[in-house]
Amino acid sequence: MARTNGGIIGKRNASSFGKCTITDITSTGNHTHQSGTRVVKTAIISGGGGGGRDRAAGGGAGGLLNKELNASGTVPIVIGGGGAAGGPPANPGTNGAASDFNDVASVGGGGGGKSNAVGNPGGSGGGGGGANPGCTGEAGGSGTACQGNDGGTGANPNSPISTDTRGSGGGGGAGGAGGNAVTGAFPGSGRGGAGGAGLDISPDYGNHGPTCSVFAGGGGGGTRIPGCNQGAAGPGGGGRGGSPGITAGTGGTNTGGGGGGGDGCGNTGKAGGSGRVIIKELTKASGVWNLRSQFSAVKEGTWPRVLATPFNANLLVIAGGGGGGVRRGNGAGAGGYRFNTSYPLAVNTTYPVTIGAGGAGGPSSCAGPGARGTSGAASTFNPGSALTSAGGGGGGGQTDCSPSTDGIGSGRPGGSGGGGKPIGSGNDPSTSPPQGNDGGNSTPNTANRLGAGGGGAGGVGGDANNCSSPKTSGAGGAGSSAWPGDCTLRAGGGGGGNFSSTPGTAGPGGGGAGGAGGSGDGGNGCAATGGGGGGGAGACGGGAGGNGGAGTVIVKIPSAASFAASVTPGTNTYSIACGVGTAVFTVNGTLVIAD
Repeated sequence: MARTNGGIIGKRNASSFGKCTITDITSTGNHTHQSGTRVVKTAIISGGGGGGRDRAAGGGAGGLLNKELNASGTVPIVIGGGGAAGGPPANPGTNGAASDFNDVASVGGGGGGKSNAVGNPGGSGGGGGGANPGCTGEAGGSGTACQGNDGGTGANPNSPISTDTRGSGGGGGAGGAGGNAVTGAFPGSGRGGAGGAGLDISPDYGNHGPTCSVFAGGGGGGTRIPGCNQGAAGPGGGGRGGSPGITAGTGGTNTGGGGGGGDGCGNTGKAGGSGRVIIKELTKASGVWNLRSQFSAVKEGTWPRVLATPFNANLLVIAGGGGGGVRRGNGAGAGGYRFNTSYPLAVNTTYPVTIGAGGAGGPSSCAGPGARGTSGAASTFNPGSALTSAGGGGGGGQTDCSPSTDGIGSGRPGGSGGGGKPIGSGNDPSTSPPQGNDGGNSTPNTANRLGAGGGGAGGVGGDANNCSSPKTSGAGGAGSSAWPGDCTLRAGGGGGGNFSSTPGTAGPGGGGAGGAGGSGDGGNGCAATGGGGGGGAGACGGGAGGNGGAGTVIVKIPSAASFAASVTPGTNTYSIACGVGTAVFTVNGTLVIAD
């Protein structure tokens, strides 16, 4: 490089280098941009909607607007408050307030509907209320494009059995729609809809707050049904729904999460969470940089420089989750979870990536060996000098139509093992550190018909519990966020199915919930998480197992300004934040690095 008057002439108009500053704002005021700022990217998160009262729905999350803007100097910022919960006698929740960055605003979350009332539209829509006998469950409110998703639908009562078979819909989240409420087959068997998932913005902004940069989750739907049948909180600050004896949850402060819906027994829903604004400023290189400025850029990893080759990258490889077993079936194991914090990469090189598909859940019409779910497929980065994770093991299923054999099908081994009797072993084939955990143990019995949970990357699958009241199927094992610098849970196991009592909950990190009732299907594992499918419920010929979620491969490359990188095909992504390039693969493709 040439020197001029003690300065160093750097590259001109290089959008990926210069000083990177991230500011996290949680209260209304003004923000003064860094001197020389050329690019401003901001996440504007509005307040979440409040949950309704009386068999009421969850509030929708506040709108999450991720936008690149031109801004300089001092600008005003408004942080929107969460919407109030619906009050007596029976009222919907109110919408959250908008957050604003220099007159660019996202939309407040929609309030959750009360019984027999639709959810409000908003950044994400509020869930719809449950119906009275003879009526149709109400629709969720609509979300705003590019900011959030629709709320879930309330359930009909299963008349003439009972009005206590219905719940209300979950509020929508920035990352997914609110869950629909489920009508039960018998009194006390319905369920409120889960809040929609929030959105992980850590690739752009790093980790912030207690939710690890997953923001704007929807509130869970409430239900009058006792026994833990309230809608789950949407990840990213949503509040859980209420049920008799279980209080609804408030949306998380400064998350934009929706409030949980009330239970219909005199307990109200809860308020939505307040919003947040996160700002990333990047000063583009231009002209002559003095030595102090160059030193700061080098320290932050944003100054282009010649790299020794090979250089080290951070690599996470998750395989496809297994499929859940059939009928009172067992949850499936999550795909193997493996990472390397010093994986050698070289410039002028193409790296193939294979994403493992999720295994298929056992079909509802099947008995015998086919009652087990199939295992997920392996994911691989760079075959030949590969880092490979094994697919999750399928969950065991009912082997015939005799009640005495319910839930005793063996779980398959894998990255994490499927639930069953015997259990499916995890960390198969063995790796160090382990890539997963064992599935849970199912107990054969003639009355309760309980499935076990599949193993997850962060914990074993739960055993079926024949001694609890109510009798509970095993929960899916928790996923993991062990990859350094990452707070997102992935590779959760599937929950066990249950014919007449409480199904196993989904393993946090993308697992599917167990099915409930005479024909309830197990939930599918979430895509790009390697989550295991939930076990199917039901009688002989009833519920099918849930499908496993496909895996993912994530590569974080230091000093991204030093070279060009790209991914194929276009459904995979490559982004740069503060000098670190992140490639995210959800389908088979290639990573190409060039100098």
